[in-house]
Amino acid sequence: MKKETVNEINRFRDERNWRQFHNPKDLAISISLEASELLELFQWKTNEEVVEAKADALKEELADVLIYCSMLADDLGLDMDTIVMEKLKKNAVKYPVEKSRDNKRKYNEL
Repeated sequence: MKKETVNEINRFRDERNWRQFHNPKDLAISISLEASELLELFQWKTNEEVVEAKADALKEELADVLIYCSMLADDLGLDMDTIVMEKLKKNAVKYPVEKSRDNKRKYNEL
């Protein structure tokens, strides 16, 4: 995530003096809760129904997840781009293309 975006998120939070409520435990809980709200949009619907009819709600819930993830990473002194790239490198080892292409099995089942 761009540093300007992280700074804007933190500015928004700090103007409201909410940092006092944003410890790692509560941010992790908030990520899970917002992810559940994102998931709820899909309950009992097809992908098409959600993407077409609930596009605004979908964007808002996804943004909430990303905002909380950004705050947690920043509070822990982690750069989101760096940790994502590190994870992709690990996943490339666990899921080599020659075994994983067109295959949905977990790495320990390849």
